[in-house]
Amino acid sequence: MFRPIHLFFLVCTVVFAQQAPPPAPAKPARPQPPTRDPNTPGYVKAKELPDGTVPTAKQNGNFIIGPTHPAAPETVVNESVPQGQIIEFTMESTDSKIYPGIAREPGTFGAPDPADPSKLLVKSGPKPYSRKVAVYVPRQYVPGTVAPLIVGADGPDRMLFTTLDNLIAAKRVPVMIAISIANGSGDAQGSQRGLEYDTMSGLYAQFVETEVLPLVEQKANVKLTKDPNARATMGCSSGASAAMAMAWYRTDLYHRVLSYSGTFVYQQWPYNAETPHGAWDFHESIIPKSPKKPLRIWMHVSDRDNLITRDDYHDWVVANEKMAMVFADKGYPYQFVFARNASHCDRSVKAQTLPLALEYVWEGYPKK
Repeated sequence: MFRPIHLFFLVCTVVFAQQAPPPAPAKPARPQPPTRDPNTPGYVKAKELPDGTVPTAKQNGNFIIGPTHPAAPETVVNESVPQGQIIEFTMESTDSKIYPGIAREPGTFGAPDPADPSKLLVKSGPKPYSRKVAVYVPRQYVPGTVAPLIVGADGPDRMLFTTLDNLIAAKRVPVMIAISIANGSGDAQGSQRGLEYDTMSGLYAQFVETEVLPLVEQKANVKLTKDPNARATMGCSSGASAAMAMAWYRTDLYHRVLSYSGTFVYQQWPYNAETPHGAWDFHESIIPKSPKKPLRIWMHVSDRDNLITRDDYHDWVVANEKMAMVFADKGYPYQFVFARNASHCDRSVKAQTLPLALEYVWEGYPKK
């Protein structure tokens, strides 16, 4: 027999159970990309290295690494070397003349255009944003002097800063300023990040040059070189296609490019008839049909990198393989690393290869 107090709690439990919202439906699992064999017919011929090793910074061409990816010691903090200073500040979209801010409508995604499945119909509109900028100033920098620089996407990139501490101390790269810029939010078509990184033009380079770097010089009390041979860009995924576009369209500003899992596929939005397949056009037509430019490139792709099957322009592995092909055909200095047992923008691969990538990109530049 229930006492009144017990009956009260039983009734409350039943009522609360009836009023509790149903559990949210589980999101469908995203299909995992297939594992690609670097020796697939049609891929570039590449030298397979012993597991756990990487090529040297003086070797051009194509290499296969993995399946394990031990972190390079240069990516770990070493208290015995001088530690650089990191200055951070925030930029508001309301202060930008180039990127006032956009975003997809909440809860919406791009849908294939029935008339052309390779195009996406996207609902997007104005939206303000904030972005962080982190500036790495090495201890060896002499105030008042003009310094080389590297600009990175999707920042702040702490691994980059630590690696530069160690490489600069060992005189394996020049004393440089690193500017690590956060994206403007969102991802892919209709987003601010997608607009910045996937647009095939020099607009993002102009944004960095006219709106970011003046603030860097002011807030970090540094002087940045205008010599394009002393300037590098880097990024991962769409940030890597942005790095390539910065150098390709503005060779007056950048000559050195570092790319992880480059999104050299069709992510551009809005549609542009001049580059109808977005960054896929880099290897399909733009680079093959253009005179050789003064660029030095380091690239990576993983065997389980991204694959979207709605059209023929969204295979990240094939895109990077084709980039290596056209760079080889045009005689560019480049190093392409295919990583076994790795995924898109794989952090373990970055920890294994970042010192190599930085050394390769800066090969030929004086290390003081």
